[in-house]
Amino acid sequence: MKKTPQKMAMTTARNSILVNTLLAAFKLFAGIFGQSAAMVSDAVHSIADLFSTIVVIIGIKLAGKKADAKHPYGHERFECVAALLLALLVFSVGVGIGWGGVQRVLAGNYDDIAVPGLLALIAAVVSIGVKEGLFWYVRATAKKIDSGALMADAWHSRADGLSSIGSFFGILGSMLGFPIMDSVAAIIICLFILKTAVQIALDAIGKMTDKACDEEIQQAMREIVLAQPQVLGIDKLHTRLFGNKIYVDLEIRADAELSLTEAHDIAQQVHDEIEAQFEKVKHCMVHVNPES
Repeated sequence: MKKTPQKMAMTTARNSILVNTLLAAFKLFAGIFGQSAAMVSDAVHSIADLFSTIVVIIGIKLAGKKADAKHPYGHERFECVAALLLALLVFSVGVGIGWGGVQRVLAGNYDDIAVPGLLALIAAVVSIGVKEGLFWYVRATAKKIDSGALMADAWHSRADGLSSIGSFFGILGSMLGFPIMDSVAAIIICLFILKTAVQIALDAIGKMTDKACDEEIQQAMREIVLAQPQVLGIDKLHTRLFGNKIYVDLEIRADAELSLTEAHDIAQQVHDEIEAQFEKVKHCMVHVNPES
């Protein structure tokens, strides 16, 4: 039996929680016993990933609810809200990592910093591999079901992986006698994390503010409409994103001598064809203008 998009998202999110729980526990253990402050911070970042995935699950659950009296157009935008919350969380993590690195660079006192052990370095390598794998796994599901919240969670995993790369070079640098490398790497990684957060937020905002579809999609719609019998032209084609769905408003031209029934049949044919050819289209409204 084929899984629904919501069930696919839930399965992916649950697997993500399981992986992050095990990884966070291992990193925390390695950070404490390997005497690495960077790895302890990295473990805290993984724990934050657990909460972010929970936010994703809540968002997807709400988005999957059927339309009701208070939300007659459905609840898809709740997923965008979840993505915005994730963007805020990713942004906060990036600022925290960057600010910590700046403070350590400005302090300039590295004499009292304990040298991390090999366990912490191994944990960083494991974290990089696991997080990158988790990114591609979650991203694949997000693209398949077009889930903004799940895609945001995937990028959050990559942000955590970038944090682990910083931890790796920081730990390695400390072991080689260059403790400042930890702080410099943290500042550079902060910029990548902030860029990811902004991209997530802009995508979610676009889906919440009736942003139009890409021109390629609109052009494909025009071609389908004009291919329908007795459609003489298009006066208006407006599209708007509603979460991961699309609403379409069309005004077409038809012979003014047609009966009301015939004009209705043409509009119905256009409506059915658009919704059949574009799975993301939630509703297509068609108005017929007379061609004088």
